[in-house]
Amino acid sequence: MSAVPQTSCDPTPVGGREAVELFSGLGVEARLLVAISGGPDSVALLALLVDWAREPGRPAFHAATVDHGLRAASAAEAEQVAALCARLGVPHRTLLWDGAKPATGVQERARAARYALLAGEAERLGGAVLVTAHTQDDQAETLLMRMARGSGPSGLAAMRERVRKGSFTLARPLLGVPKARLIATVQARGLPFISDPSNGDLRFERVRWRALMPGLAEEGLSPERLALLARRIARLDEVVAQRAKTLLPELLLPVGDAPVLRLRFSTLLAEPEEIALRVVALALEELSGEGGVASRLERLEACVEALREAARKAVATHRTLSGCVLSLGADQVLTVRREGPRRRGVHPATS
Repeated sequence: MSAVPQTSCDPTPVGGREAVELFSGLGVEARLLVAISGGPDSVALLALLVDWAREPGRPAFHAATVDHGLRAASAAEAEQVAALCARLGVPHRTLLWDGAKPATGVQERARAARYALLAGEAERLGGAVLVTAHTQDDQAETLLMRMARGSGPSGLAAMRERVRKGSFTLARPLLGVPKARLIATVQARGLPFISDPSNGDLRFERVRWRALMPGLAEEGLSPERLALLARRIARLDEVVAQRAKTLLPELLLPVGDAPVLRLRFSTLLAEPEEIALRVVALALEELSGEGGVASRLERLEACVEALREAARKAVATHRTLSGCVLSLGADQVLTVRREGPRRRGVHPATS
């Protein structure tokens, strides 16, 4: 670990009163699991939680470090984090990512492995809420990355302060705090931290976007502005998502016990296009069991536009998407069913 360098122009550290507000949503939890890499963000989070948890009635918490085994120094760094947790009186475990490592897509695979290990630890602790130190800067970078990939509103909402991910709940209480303030917090407390060399490796997408941030900020696209945009999009996304969830049951027609959905597409035509997209995505997810169908946004948009065009012309059509067949009848009733097994060389018609 290395100490944070002293500078005269560092932003204001996060104080105790502000931490109380930041962690207010965590007070009702039975227990917390803090993900700590040893970097300044997670060290600041840990230190602030230690002070916050001293008050009566606050949840107990544990810490965990994932050793990805991608660098020779990773085991020693995990030991240093464990020593810091012991110094602060926080129970800590190191979680190992075993097995062969991928040759490509390393950061994506490492991220998936990290969350899987942390989810298992949260479950072992009795359903602890996982707390991470994602910052305002992380939020801005995520928004830019998703814009570049052509994400829709759900993707551009970027990271949420609280979300359910499979078997566990993830909380990001520092999502509105600039990284520089967390560095200043660590500095003020004289706490050591680890510098991960991969954070400067331009082979990684996030690092490349991070390198562009100063120039973007000069043009007005500061992390604060970008994070504000993500919050505003998230606010709109929540309204649209809720409308779609409410509308889908109202459109459903009886089908008996068959694993099929039938809905009045004629009624859906009167809704804004974004609502139609969300309703069809929900229907697909219900039948296919796949989450995040809307992430394949271009295919979903093309499918729904074809259905809307056929409905306007009062003609039947069929489409396949996400392992399902969508059949629109001339009566403007849309039937969604699981796609049957395909034979090699044969693909369902999309006319």
